[in-house]
Amino acid sequence: MKNVWMNATMGEWEQKRNRITSAMEAGADFVLADASDIPKIKQLGKIKTACFAENACFTGSQNNEEADVFVWKISEPPEGGDEKAELKQIKEAKKAGKSVAVYADITNKKMELYAAEAGKDADYLIIVANDWRIIPLENLIAALEKYDVEIITSVHTNDETQTALQILEKGVDGVLIETGDLSEIKKIAKTVKTSGCASESLVPATVVTVKQLGMGDRVCVDTCNLMEPGEGMLVGSQSAGLFLIHSEVDESPYVASRPFRVNAGAVYSYLKVNDKTRYLSELKAGDDVMIIAAGGKTRPGIVGRVKIESRPMMLIEAEAEGKLLKVILQNAETVKLVRPDGKSVAVTQLKVGDQVLVKAEEAGRHFGMKVTEKIIEN
Repeated sequence: MKNVWMNATMGEWEQKRNRITSAMEAGADFVLADASDIPKIKQLGKIKTACFAENACFTGSQNNEEADVFVWKISEPPEGGDEKAELKQIKEAKKAGKSVAVYADITNKKMELYAAEAGKDADYLIIVANDWRIIPLENLIAALEKYDVEIITSVHTNDETQTALQILEKGVDGVLIETGDLSEIKKIAKTVKTSGCASESLVPATVVTVKQLGMGDRVCVDTCNLMEPGEGMLVGSQSAGLFLIHSEVDESPYVASRPFRVNAGAVYSYLKVNDKTRYLSELKAGDDVMIIAAGGKTRPGIVGRVKIESRPMMLIEAEAEGKLLKVILQNAETVKLVRPDGKSVAVTQLKVGDQVLVKAEEAGRHFGMKVTEKIIEN
């Protein structure tokens, strides 16, 4: 997940507070702040803070809470001199267990090369360029690809953000928001937070079996997110084939809409979460889940509650790409799959020959991760 930083080092506290609050509400991860403001920021909400190392935050004085990240603002190195004192300080801070960022204003090639050198020992490299250019960022991303450092670039608009996130396909690891426009702050944060979401390839599968079973334990996943029609989660009996289980967003004459819920299936079932799978029975409040739309677009979700209850179950088998895929779901009209046209269909209305959307994969799973070995799941 890419990070959002908010620059709150400029202006009066009232202006800073408005920017910080807007950023936090939009999901920001860090606030770059003056040391004296850190206690007030901590009162606004739980968010990581960063401040320049020359400020009191580096010493953790009694008057200031210590920042989570210490930022060194580097300047252009002298010709033919020894290693600059700031690079030594960065290395010493890292050895002392501090989280360190390097802040560099790229004005020329010499400064770009120096920033790349300093970034090798940092956790974060914050790149500022008032004369905004793509080439220095491309060079820095390539130069530091093998190092454990996140590259953050300053942005003023959502358009700049979209460009930065696409550089060299990989894009930067995050942005430092430099604007005071509260609506633009929220746009930028939303762009960053949705940029790392993958798109899944879903294919139609033809239903070959619909069979009522006895009682079993099924899992309802209630999230902190409201889902739209066509959205749900990927669940199945085999990791190589997962069904798109629709959320309970649809209105029903029997029960009110619950757009935060996916009645996901039997306790043993796999749930796809990004590149891994989880057992439904393992989920708990605060866990990450992946919400996926019929078109394949994904977004992150958060588990708010998991409900496991004994209910009548049914087996659904479908064929896709030469594979027989299976899922066991609660036998109820509120439990739905998704047709290729994106519309939902209740499992109680399914019949042989119907088509539903699935995610088909070649590899099996071991502890939730893809493996290339012989794994048979029936």
